[in-house]
Amino acid sequence: MPQIVLKTEIDAPKSLVFDLCRNIDLHKISASQTGESAVAGRTTGLIELNETVTWKARHFGMMQTLTSRITELRYPDFFTDEMVKGPFRFFRHEHIFEDAAQRTIMTDLFEYEAPFGWLGRIADQLFLERYMTRFLSRRNRVILEFAESGQWKELPSVKKT
Repeated sequence: MPQIVLKTEIDAPKSLVFDLCRNIDLHKISASQTGESAVAGRTTGLIELNETVTWKARHFGMMQTLTSRITELRYPDFFTDEMVKGPFRFFRHEHIFEDAAQRTIMTDLFEYEAPFGWLGRIADQLFLERYMTRFLSRRNRVILEFAESGQWKELPSVKKT
């Protein structure tokens, strides 16, 4: 099963980075290239433990829908979201936050399995893993930019610390 591991150092407090990472409104901004929108469940603000969000977006030229649930959450250290329904056979995304010399290290552990058996495994090797890595990396860049620039203050659902 493929696993993508990304580490991003952010010059901001861990609690702020944690909240930005689970912010539905910021996720919409970071995924704007796919036209991603939250259409059911939590559709704005900070997603919490046991809540779901259903995303609709264009990937690979097709509209797709994916519902995920927050299955674990310990503020401000980690949370996990898992696909409930969607195009993958399986996906689990762990978000881990660590203090590091007045910075935050945000780690993504993204495990997934493509659908369609051996065809999915070939698709993964040809393009899917690269696509998902770019998608998650872009999201992390947006979180970093919002955290470090102060743009996070423009989001209505983030605590103004």
